[in-house]
Amino acid sequence: MPLTIYQYPNCSTCKQALAWLTANKIAFTSIDIVKEPPSKATLEAAQKLAEVPIKKLFNIAGASYRDGDFKTKLPTMTEAQALTALAKDGKLIKRPLVVGAKIALVGFDEKAWAKALR
Repeated sequence: MPLTIYQYPNCSTCKQALAWLTANKIAFTSIDIVKEPPSKATLEAAQKLAEVPIKKLFNIAGASYRDGDFKTKLPTMTEAQALTALAKDGKLIKRPLVVGAKIALVGFDEKAWAKALR
């Protein structure tokens, strides 16, 4: 499975991540997370690979999170319900999201990315 980065073109952090991947000559496929959100299965696999709780997949600073009142809803949602919500709205997902055969990274942290991808 090649490295796929789900990103939002207007996101400055996503732009930094794409520039970092390019500068480090790491091959990737870029997907607009809003136009083509990852599937529920992809999100579930990413959560397991990244070894993070479901809450870490949510863009808690975004309008979709606030408008959907996920601060209140998320604590009572099942993982399946949370994954379904994420798969329906790419703006709910913390970005960028990198998914590969044996790796997933949520958000951009240059040190973590260097350790994981080099």
